[in-house]
Amino acid sequence: MRRSAWPNCSERGDPSPLPLRTVLKAAEARLAAAGCASPRLDVRLLAEEALGWSRTVLLLEGDRPVPAEAQAALTALVERRAAREPVSRILGKREFWSLEFRLAPDTLDPRPDTETLVETALRHLPDGGRPRRLLDLGTGSGCILLALLSELPGAWGLGVDIAPGAARAAAANARDLGFAGRSAFMVGSWTDALAAGAPGGRFDAIVSNPPYIPAADIANLEPEVRTFDPLRALDGGADGLDPYRHLAKVAGGLLIPGGLLAVEHGAGQGADVAALFTAGGLEVLERVDDLAGHDRVVAARTPPGSPASS
Repeated sequence: MRRSAWPNCSERGDPSPLPLRTVLKAAEARLAAAGCASPRLDVRLLAEEALGWSRTVLLLEGDRPVPAEAQAALTALVERRAAREPVSRILGKREFWSLEFRLAPDTLDPRPDTETLVETALRHLPDGGRPRRLLDLGTGSGCILLALLSELPGAWGLGVDIAPGAARAAAANARDLGFAGRSAFMVGSWTDALAAGAPGGRFDAIVSNPPYIPAADIANLEPEVRTFDPLRALDGGADGLDPYRHLAKVAGGLLIPGGLLAVEHGAGQGADVAALFTAGGLEVLERVDDLAGHDRVVAARTPPGSPASS
């Protein structure tokens, strides 16, 4: 690890601890110089972890001395962030839908934009107490499926991921959040994991945040994404649409008549995703923008009364 330019009591030959505000200001400057987008917030979150002090202390007690060992712990975390490792990866957790999820190397780091997918699915799944079967393809941390289960008390969900580490992380999150009895997780490639037939028959809804980055664009992503998110959770093929072609072909064979397919996609891909679903015999219900105004989600369904051809 590179030598830090932060003020340090031992390097100054001064045994007295530095005040909190000095340590935090230096940490913020270090992250700003490294190009981190939100250095003040990042430092606060890392300081809560490294120092074990509350947010109130960090905000109001700037004169509190920081012991040398505590400063060293914070320095180590800040240097990881300066190398553009996301704060959520450093802490090993991320809040999503007001729930806390453990992360693992095989899982995507859940983004706030993905909450648009949860909101859309819930809008098309009224009557939260009704028994429903949900399928989450490429479940990762399980954040989408478990957020839906938190809002649909009568639902049961199955998460599928090709990465064993992701399936384990999702199952651990289900246990931590109290949804272990209402969920199951499988390792497999997309719907190939269900080739022998899913127990209990068809699903009321399929949700997915599949890989959608065109392969040639991955090298240009922010380092937080291209270096720390798993490549197979990013690479959507030459045009980023390979997973949607697959979903358009298989969704009808997995969903009940009138069943919901709701997917996240990349900015500018909504029209193409909707066209693929229409060509696959699905009825497109809506296209939804995220909070930044980018098209983000397509919702479709199988025709009521008969499944779409698979």
